[in-house]
Amino acid sequence: MTWALVSLLGLLAGVISGLFGVGGAVVIIPGLVFITKMPQHTAHGTSLAALLLPVGLLGVLEYSKRQQVNWAYAAVVAVGLLIGAYFGARLAGSISDLTLRKMFGGFLLLISVKLLLS
Repeated sequence: MTWALVSLLGLLAGVISGLFGVGGAVVIIPGLVFITKMPQHTAHGTSLAALLLPVGLLGVLEYSKRQQVNWAYAAVVAVGLLIGAYFGARLAGSISDLTLRKMFGGFLLLISVKLLLS
């Protein structure tokens, strides 16, 4: 049953990624924590591993067909992601599981409020 739920989680994250342009971690991380009872750090690492290649491959092809991709900005953001993910992962290793979970939840809440009020 857990494998089926994790499969549905991946499908849901993919749809949300394509629809809203997010990486999917906003769905994958809480899903892994709640469905599999996975520790927060492991959910973050698992999410990064799952997103590594397929995160936007087909989605970006669709957007690209409509000339809705700024490739120069995408390249600059990708370099930032590469460097930032390394340092972010190192920092996460020094934070407790509970603190990381609360930080992630606070981040999602902050973004939600900002989007709803703007």
